[in-house]
Amino acid sequence: MSGGAAAGAALLALALAAAGEAAVVLRDGGYEGLLAAVHPRVPEDGRLVAHLQEMITEASSYLFSATKGRFYFRSVKILIPPTWKEKSYEKPKHETYEKADVIVAAPYWKHGDDPYTLQHEACGKMGKYIHFTPNFLANDYATDIYGSRGRTFVHEWAHLRWGVFDEYDNDRPFYVTGQNQVKVTRCSSDLTGIYVCEKNSCTDGSCVINKLTGLFKEGCAFIPERNQSAVSSIMYMQSLSSVAEFCNEHNHNREAPNLQNRMCDYRSTWEVIKNSTDFENDLPLTTSSLITPPSFSLLQKRDRVICLVLDVSKTIAGRNWINRLHQAAELYLLQIVEENTYVGIVTFSDKGEIKTHVHQIVSNEARKQLASYLPTAPGGKRANVCAGLRLACEVIRKKEGHLYGSEIILVTGGQDNSTGRCFSEVINGGSVIHTVTVGPSAAKEIEDFSKETGGFKFFVPERLDFSDLLDVFTGITSRSGDTFHQSIQIESAGESVAGYRKLRRTVAIDSTVGRETFFVATWQAAEPPEIILIDPTGRSYTVKDFELDSVFHVARLQIPGTAETGDWTYTLINVHLAPQVLTMTVTSRAANSTLPTVSVKTYMSKDTTYYPSAMVVYVQISQGFSPILGASVTAIISSENGDTVSLELLDNGAGSDIIKNDGIYSKYLFSFSGNGRYGLKVHVQANRTTVPQTAMPWSHAMYIPGYVENGKLKMNPSRPPAIENNVQVRRGGFSRTAVGDSFTVSAVPIGPYIDIFPPCKIIDLDARMEDDKVILTWTAPGDDFDKGQAASYEIRTSETPLELRDSFYNTTFVNTSILSPRHAGCTETFEFKPEAFTTGNTTVIYVAIRAVDDVFLRSELSNIAQAVMFIPPMAYPTSNLKFGVSTILLLFFVLLTAVCLTVSTSLCLVKKKKKKTLSENAARLLQHKV
Repeated sequence: MSGGAAAGAALLALALAAAGEAAVVLRDGGYEGLLAAVHPRVPEDGRLVAHLQEMITEASSYLFSATKGRFYFRSVKILIPPTWKEKSYEKPKHETYEKADVIVAAPYWKHGDDPYTLQHEACGKMGKYIHFTPNFLANDYATDIYGSRGRTFVHEWAHLRWGVFDEYDNDRPFYVTGQNQVKVTRCSSDLTGIYVCEKNSCTDGSCVINKLTGLFKEGCAFIPERNQSAVSSIMYMQSLSSVAEFCNEHNHNREAPNLQNRMCDYRSTWEVIKNSTDFENDLPLTTSSLITPPSFSLLQKRDRVICLVLDVSKTIAGRNWINRLHQAAELYLLQIVEENTYVGIVTFSDKGEIKTHVHQIVSNEARKQLASYLPTAPGGKRANVCAGLRLACEVIRKKEGHLYGSEIILVTGGQDNSTGRCFSEVINGGSVIHTVTVGPSAAKEIEDFSKETGGFKFFVPERLDFSDLLDVFTGITSRSGDTFHQSIQIESAGESVAGYRKLRRTVAIDSTVGRETFFVATWQAAEPPEIILIDPTGRSYTVKDFELDSVFHVARLQIPGTAETGDWTYTLINVHLAPQVLTMTVTSRAANSTLPTVSVKTYMSKDTTYYPSAMVVYVQISQGFSPILGASVTAIISSENGDTVSLELLDNGAGSDIIKNDGIYSKYLFSFSGNGRYGLKVHVQANRTTVPQTAMPWSHAMYIPGYVENGKLKMNPSRPPAIENNVQVRRGGFSRTAVGDSFTVSAVPIGPYIDIFPPCKIIDLDARMEDDKVILTWTAPGDDFDKGQAASYEIRTSETPLELRDSFYNTTFVNTSILSPRHAGCTETFEFKPEAFTTGNTTVIYVAIRAVDDVFLRSELSNIAQAVMFIPPMAYPTSNLKFGVSTILLLFFVLLTAVCLTVSTSLCLVKKKKKKTLSENAARLLQHKV
């Protein structure tokens, strides 16, 4: 390595080590750079910021104690919305709302103020964000329901940072133990309280037990005592003053049917936390005197300032590259970038050139003026990325005086190995760098600019005939969280069309969009194709209605006003003999500022992998914070050589999808055509009426119904129901296209592949008992992860879940010879008669399963399911018993005497006990504590 190259590499390594301000880092036990952001639609309220600071300060000391002196919060940044008044706040560098660890925004689908964490991956994996509502932070009423804000924050932080799950379960609040006792789904079992009936299903004020299940019927609730001796667990009921620890391996309740047990293989929350990288990399502090209250920085971004940095070197497909670059950048300037944004343009090849300093977008004329500065011809033979970036910094500094909070969009495909010369100065300047790499020749270090500044990083194959580059530019929207001003891509279609043939598609415009709707067609031949566009009312648009650019082969139509809701059909007809690629791109904006749009976000489980390690593709579809169900989701994965893989993503709670019906669709990706970069694009369609999900599927703090305090029952207000009239129903469906960040794959072998991929883990195994049989249901895995069809199943049972987890092949075998696996994604059902595991009056059986493929590769052990058959303790007379007449008469008179005595006694008691305290009434519902 030459001296210059070595110096550049050293500078790059130093910069990488010093950067990373866009994410939380852990140093010597202290979390630094935690980012909390207030949504721009939240009205200004100084209490929110003050209470955020108080909450995290309290949480810091509580977390330090709960983790036995290991972790606390050292520094926190709070991003103030640009819609609030300016108060000399600091300027953000790389911080944006959509990158925040904690968000403050309107309630999740009008469900009250439950704090929750969006978790979409397996046990031990980080979540996406914690969501608090303004009402939760501004008002103190929630303290009785969730506990202090600081304690609640630690509960949610454990979800977000360490990937643990809740130790209660709203769907199964009670369970029957092996000792024939009804217990509360909780951890630890030492927590005490009483059962209270809240609904009409109760008889005479008492909780009623279902004789078939042994559980309480709906309406019974567990009311904890305010004063406890139990010290755990934070993931069950952090609101209790005595609770100061996470459940550990010694007090963990493994019988409880909660998400923590199901998702984490019956490991306690503390066991999961101790296995985290945080624990591995930091030792406990010797004394609490070493920690200080967290420091807070208040940040506010005002103007959005962007500079396009465009590679015009001849290293990328010559003239065709300039055409496609011009088409994509023009679409960005005319349709995508938000109003009032300041934009400048720089080009580079051997050297850089400032095409224009920043102009503010205040009108369509301003947009067109900016577009007129776009490059029209290629430059030199070499790409000098640093020359372009340094000029971009100059352009931004001329407007702002600094780079903080600005954005640079770097588009390049040229091979430039000298980026280390400017890497440190650029990433430390304060700009967010979005990178678009084109083809296999782009320097491998380009994406590091994005990684270290929190920018988008996109990849486009060097097949410049299709719409990939257009799609990437439509994805570069602001990350402010305010979707009203953002452009949304409705459609992206491209196809090689034979001579005199046509491309015809239908695209749905739903009621949440329609403002500033554009249809944009591109072509390759000298003359444009014939274009026919028909709206839902039958009105027809032709090529004469489009604005044509014959130089760069673009036809653009903006629909006046708000586009009609419904199906739009477009047809592109190739009027030439030779085949050519025709494309259509449709974009729009929100129709109404008060109605959230249907939005699509896509991302990968990681941005780098080494074969044969699999990845997961995720697509989140929502309206506001409400998940959208029933959509058809297709992911297109593009490699450097242009090969594509198509995946159908599901939200079925199986395979890679850990929670059913949460609006997050996913699929394993494990087949790669080679090493290098890969791009991600998704198409979403919903062709029927879709109602947003109203349940609360994610990890959230428990709503405490009340407490027993000093012998008296004190109930909290009832949980607010979902407000039905706010549920938006979209008729006719919707269409969306979105792009995701690029990722890289290494160590892919050359030549024929051998089968090294096992079936995926079964995560939705369910067991129930009917008569003397166990009925199992689960979703079938594939031969390779969630693709294809497994060859067989191995099912075993045990009296304890740990035996199944730790010694699966030493447990009781279940004969599955008659069970033939179905195709991946299908529902499997199997029943068997188990050996009797009887304790008292209850039969409890734990079941686990493994799938096996045709080369005997086995899946990971499934979640461990529990089947309980309750046997009522009372004995009933059987039909073969015979009684004489005298015996029957004697029994009749004995019963009659008992009834008379009971009635007489009851009347006396009613007269003496007309007045009862609330606590006495609760105690009558259940005479012992649990």
